Amino acid sequence: MHFIPWLILDTETTGFKPPIYVVELAAQRMRGWEPDGPPFVRLLDHGVEIPPEAARVNGYTREILERDGEPPLAVYDAFADYAGERPLVAYNLSYDLDQVLRPEWQRLGRASIGRAGFCALRLAQRLLDPVPAGNCKLQTLRQYYRLPARGAHTALGDVETVADLLQQVLRPLAEAHGLRTWEALSAYAAETWFPSRIAFGKYKGRAVQDARHDVALRAWLEWLAGSSNPRSAEMGRWYLGRLAVDAGRAPADAPTLVIETATGDGAVLVLYRDPERATLNRLIEDARARLADLEAESAREHQAVAVIQSRLFSLLRPHYERRDRLRLVIDYRRRYLDLLLIEGEEAAEALGSDYAQARAETERDYAEAAAEAIARRELNAAEAHELKTLFRSLVRLYHPDRYAHDPERQAIHERLTQAINQARDQGDIQRLREIANDPNGYLARQGLGGLDFADDADLTKLRQLYESLQVRLLVTLEELARLRESSDYELHRLSHERPELLETIAEQQAEAIRAEIVALDEDARRLAEEIEGLTGASAPGAD
Repeated sequence: MHFIPWLILDTETTGFKPPIYVVELAAQRMRGWEPDGPPFVRLLDHGVEIPPEAARVNGYTREILERDGEPPLAVYDAFADYAGERPLVAYNLSYDLDQVLRPEWQRLGRASIGRAGFCALRLAQRLLDPVPAGNCKLQTLRQYYRLPARGAHTALGDVETVADLLQQVLRPLAEAHGLRTWEALSAYAAETWFPSRIAFGKYKGRAVQDARHDVALRAWLEWLAGSSNPRSAEMGRWYLGRLAVDAGRAPADAPTLVIETATGDGAVLVLYRDPERATLNRLIEDARARLADLEAESAREHQAVAVIQSRLFSLLRPHYERRDRLRLVIDYRRRYLDLLLIEGEEAAEALGSDYAQARAETERDYAEAAAEAIARRELNAAEAHELKTLFRSLVRLYHPDRYAHDPERQAIHERLTQAINQARDQGDIQRLREIANDPNGYLARQGLGGLDFADDADLTKLRQLYESLQVRLLVTLEELARLRESSDYELHRLSHERPELLETIAEQQAEAIRAEIVALDEDARRLAEEIEGLTGASAPGAD
């Protein structure tokens, strides 16, 4: 494998509905597991409209492609020279090659380029099974394994991320499986294979190996094997075949007798060990550590975004308050008129107390928001590092998922974890130090009792715990991805690069609010004139 030349490619397109046009083509020559020279990247101008949903994902519009794109045939001629005879690898090869590139080459009347290699997605799914990150989406794996941040949703960024994933994550696993040649790796990726956990139906999430002792699951697999659907039947037969291969092995719950020779005098020490429990405990600790890191990272980035939003609020507060007071006045006067015309002046004037209460509540909300904005600040690098380190250590030690099988102990740990999470979200390093230095003392001061670290969970509960951690990892990764794609996060990022930008944005928003205030002023004035014309008295709710 070390000296074999091959190539990673990726495309950005106009979408999934045929005809599919490539708008960006990127590739990276590889030699063995290492990049070989500079990458290839080109934009293509087909002269077609770019659907809005595609433009939102990859950022390419027709105007950009008309300005920076090249004629497709010229791009593919250059790509053919770059690729040569190297086999082509992609993350979902059947899509990029069979559904996108080959139909496009045929549409353009151009000969196909290169030959199919292996599918990197298929290789990742098999080597990582069961996938610790929850799924094999490229950006999910990038974040889970802490690979370098590349240009997400760009062809070049995805090519670089695939190269990182192959080098840093998949290569050690492949070599551990004895896959040391191109031929062995390609054959492994192409073999018939299904995940060790069922991905659909009433047994979704169950380990196929559970069918060794679960009669109902075994019967379902046998029914699947007899299905009239060829793919379902193939899956069922494959699973039953794997169970047959494993039938001669010791049950997963049976402890293994291990004989070890102690150092020194050569005495023999006999131990009973449970290999599955040891493996599960290791996986659970790894998952907890990764989850703690992700949650700390997510909290830090949410805090940074909240700081920028607080600054923006402080700049715009007078405009917001003026606008909201006018909204209250208009609502009050409309309700006043409705009651005045139907029930008379006394009923209408009784609304005054409601208006006074609503205004007092609004002023109180603004005062609290202003105080919170003043108190909120972004942690410096040293504080952020200490907060992350403390949180990571505490959440691994005290997370209530350790005691899902013991409601009483779980409740105590839930209270403590709630305090830890709250301190993290508020950037309260002092409280995290207090908990870390004396957790039992902290709990006693809160009247919550003490901690008990005994862990007597059985294998079934450990498996359930590990599965729940995988779900939480995936949820946290997706939440972090949504944050980083939000307009608030973009404002945070840009305002750090250009500190003056925040005041510019505030002025733009203030201008829009001032225009709204002008319209609201007019509505309030018109309602006042109507009330005064009917009653001969000043309109209520003077602002």
